[in-house]
Amino acid sequence: MYMNKFKGFLYGMTASATFGLLPLFTLPTMAEGMTTDSILCYRMLFASLLVAVLMMVRRVNFSVGLRELSWLVLLGFFYYGSATLLFQAYGSMSSGMATTLHFLYPVGVTLIMAVLFKQRPSPFTIIAIVLALSGVALLSLRGSEGVEGSASLVGILLVLLSGLSYAIYLVTVNNVRRIREMDNLKLTLYVLLSSAGFFLINASFNGGVQAIPSGSALVNLLLLAFLPTLVSNLSLVRAIKSIGSTLTSVLGAMEPLTAIVIGVVVFGETISGTMALGILLIIAAVTIIVLSPLLDKNIAERLRRFAQRPIGRR
Repeated sequence: MYMNKFKGFLYGMTASATFGLLPLFTLPTMAEGMTTDSILCYRMLFASLLVAVLMMVRRVNFSVGLRELSWLVLLGFFYYGSATLLFQAYGSMSSGMATTLHFLYPVGVTLIMAVLFKQRPSPFTIIAIVLALSGVALLSLRGSEGVEGSASLVGILLVLLSGLSYAIYLVTVNNVRRIREMDNLKLTLYVLLSSAGFFLINASFNGGVQAIPSGSALVNLLLLAFLPTLVSNLSLVRAIKSIGSTLTSVLGAMEPLTAIVIGVVVFGETISGTMALGILLIIAAVTIIVLSPLLDKNIAERLRRFAQRPIGRR
């Protein structure tokens, strides 16, 4: 049982770590003049093609029912909403503040699960959430020096809606039976295709989708579609189905940690003492999440033994 959960933790860390590779392929493409709208469109479309090829190789049936399709389009909308709202929020506040507010989504997942599904988080999960959020906040300070820290109310609402959209996505994948029982490749394909459609619509209102300017940009877009999209989304779905949406959301703190490592190794950025503390807090949070099944089991066993002891011996 624990080994199955351990695999889920590995999938969750793989998903968040590969999501953190986004700057590695996005920044060089933006430097060639491509807009985020165009990059996101190509990212989803190329990833959809890769998933479709995998489905053909594994002979996975492409057909879906109308009710399933409606759920998949809804998931695609929430996936699109999370990304586009976050990018819009960057225009009205520092990236550090936006990132910190966006990574409140584990709290959103926990609240949704508690209110709608009566799932009470363990004390270890709550501790891990606090450590992860604190770590993300400290890492986000890396770009805040000399940047105006104030933000408009609209910007704050946008980024909070971005986190809420992602939280709803995670909860839906885990709790809607039709989605949970669907093949992972099929689920990923239609979510990516749906979000690609929404990104195309969004791009059409902003000058349309740009042509790919060079061979190097094409390579970066293909790598963007493969690692931080196909691999990350397949790993994310498997993690949610293995360990649930709450624990998976906390492991998402690995994403900014990976982005920091990429910045240091590839782009020559430096790590401050504040950032080092943030890294330690995130590592501590991930460690607690991975060990939480064993910790919860040990505490439950001790409580059971305590309850069975005669009153005079307590």
